[in-house]
Amino acid sequence: MIKVVSYNIHKGIGLDRQRDPRRILDVLREIDGDVIALQEADRRFGTKARVIPQHLMDEHSPWAPVTIGHDRASMGFHGNALLVRKGSAVQSCATLHIPALEPRGAIRADVVAGGTPIRVLGMHLDLSGLWRRKQARAILAHIDACPARLPTVLMGDLNEWTPAGGCLHDFGRDYPSVPTGPSFHARRPVGRLDRIMTRGFRVVEYGVHASATARRASDHLPIWAVLEPE
Repeated sequence: MIKVVSYNIHKGIGLDRQRDPRRILDVLREIDGDVIALQEADRRFGTKARVIPQHLMDEHSPWAPVTIGHDRASMGFHGNALLVRKGSAVQSCATLHIPALEPRGAIRADVVAGGTPIRVLGMHLDLSGLWRRKQARAILAHIDACPARLPTVLMGDLNEWTPAGGCLHDFGRDYPSVPTGPSFHARRPVGRLDRIMTRGFRVVEYGVHASATARRASDHLPIWAVLEPE
């Protein structure tokens, strides 16, 4: 079985308005996922430097970011990053240049997790509902164009407030959402903006991680699911 996590880390800035990447790692260690999709993992301006310095990942975590073939200071692509346990095999990866009104993107990696090849996509979609639907269709088209069929997990901050409409309608035809519950705002969660969607898995457990540290570390709470390939 595989534990997957999605977490918008808000560039490491907590509700106390302090940027603290160590606190983000504390939250991730509490959850102890096998594959993690991060959003807002890089700063937005300048060199778009990674929020969690590489030396902290190396020295204080069991994970490594999936390398997506760039030489910038950032961890991911438009703030999206995928973390896997150190030593995990990454068979392929890609950045997705999706239609966008704002700077948005997605990242895909085919990895071996728990001895099983799986496909994972991390995303952070637009604030505009029209653009979210365009982005969902582009992401689904990318998956359909992949040569191999694998158990697939889509994770991220969809910015979708409607329960089953908008981009969730597009994704939901093939990738139903895991009912993890509301994760935004961390102080008082009412919105299910963060989603985990799957195909080819049986959902064993799921939840929203609402520890005291998680409630301070970001404006989103992380969500998680334990999955078993069918």
